[in-house]
Amino acid sequence: MTKSPPRVNRFADLQFSPRFEYGDQASAVQICGPDDMSDLGAGFGRLTNARFPWAIKYDEIIIVLEGEVTIYTDGKELVARKHDSIWLPKGTELEYAAKDALIAFAIHPANWAE
Repeated sequence: MTKSPPRVNRFADLQFSPRFEYGDQASAVQICGPDDMSDLGAGFGRLTNARFPWAIKYDEIIIVLEGEVTIYTDGKELVARKHDSIWLPKGTELEYAAKDALIAFAIHPANWAE
C-alpha cells in the first residue's frame, strides 16, 4: 500500500475526540498516522482542567500553541508556554497538567498501540 498524497488539514474542519479514560480533560485529533501509511503520527490536543498520569510508549514532541502545560516527571516540573516545546522519549512516566491549553504533537511510531 502507498502513503496518502500531500494534503492540507484545515484546523477549522478538524473534529476533536475525547482521549481514553481522561476524555473529560483531554481531547485530540490526528492529522497523520497509520491511516496514511505513515510511521509518523501528528495532531492537535486540547487539555482542559487536566491533571492525569501517562506512560509514553513512543517518542513524542509537544508544542504549546495556546496556554501552558506542565509535565511532572522524575521529580522534575517541566513548564511549557506558548511556542515552547517538550521532548518526551519513549518510556517516560509522567503526569500532564494544564488549565486550558492547545498543543500540537508528533509521535513515532504512529502505530504504538498495536
